[in-house]
Amino acid sequence: MKKEMNLYLEEMPDEALLDYVTEKTGQKFRFNQLKRYLIQGVPAIDDMTSLPASLREQLKQDFKFGTVTVEKEYRSSIDDTVKFLFRLHDGNCIEGVLMKYLHGYSVCISSQAGCKMGCKFCASSDVRFSRDLTAYEMLRQVYLMQKTAGDRIGNIVVMGIGEPFDNYDNLILFLKTVHDPEGFNVGYRKITVSTCGIVPKIRQFAEENMPVNLSVSLHAPNDDIRKTVMPVANRWTVDEIIKACRYYVNKTGRRVTFEYALIEGVNSDKKQAYELVRLLKGLLCHVNLIPVNSIRQTAYSKPNPETVKTFQNIIMNAKIPVSVRRELGSDIQAACGQLRKTEMRE
Repeated sequence: MKKEMNLYLEEMPDEALLDYVTEKTGQKFRFNQLKRYLIQGVPAIDDMTSLPASLREQLKQDFKFGTVTVEKEYRSSIDDTVKFLFRLHDGNCIEGVLMKYLHGYSVCISSQAGCKMGCKFCASSDVRFSRDLTAYEMLRQVYLMQKTAGDRIGNIVVMGIGEPFDNYDNLILFLKTVHDPEGFNVGYRKITVSTCGIVPKIRQFAEENMPVNLSVSLHAPNDDIRKTVMPVANRWTVDEIIKACRYYVNKTGRRVTFEYALIEGVNSDKKQAYELVRLLKGLLCHVNLIPVNSIRQTAYSKPNPETVKTFQNIIMNAKIPVSVRRELGSDIQAACGQLRKTEMRE
């Protein structure tokens, strides 16, 4: 087989990879070993320790590999949260978060190096977009955080840097691979994908027949407010998003979670709470209220606890399930909206 230095090892078709391994080793079973390593998201070829050293060296010569390494770890002093700065093979940095709950470990992973969406309240919005992540770069984040946890990862949220639906094909491959029994074997119902509201992709996702949890970053009950905090609102209206979500619910039978960042003086008063109730009435959904995180590049601040409680009660009294997100790792800028590629240099 000719050298294909422009090909990534993890993107090789199975047939071609089987031919390659058989040609190099004469041992077909090595293909199954190699494939298992890829499905498990090992971060480097040298970590494929059950393969002969000669084959590992040949793989490094013949293929590129989307290596992911841990650059830094930031451990919270107030809970068990760990934020990771990952370095990619091309020098880009991304971030992930490992969170410990009573039921086990959850991880939050990035889907892109940078983000195009520009949400005003999100700390990653000032991070220059570089490129999409491959499915295997997403897997490797899970692998490395599971290695730190020393225990199985039970839940995954694709809610880090980037818009997952803007990297749709790689997202779908990641979901299928992380669900594979030969790999992490994470149940679809234990995975959540978050989107800022890319309407055509919400509808497309409904057709995938994957019982993954869908979370939509709504953050406002009307277009006027949403446009002030989310540039994507200039492309798709709140009404279009809700219609797409109703289609998703009707198609899948699964509820949608609406993320709502409460911002003092912007979207957190009673008027907006009642407007949100009217918008969501009759839709199988859950509202997740997030008192906005303080980040350096904005003047946004979170409402006081009484305002948050009043907003929550209005929604609850309308028989719409609602919760206030528990804040984790705020002392290490790991809470929702605080992921930043602090180590990247222009």
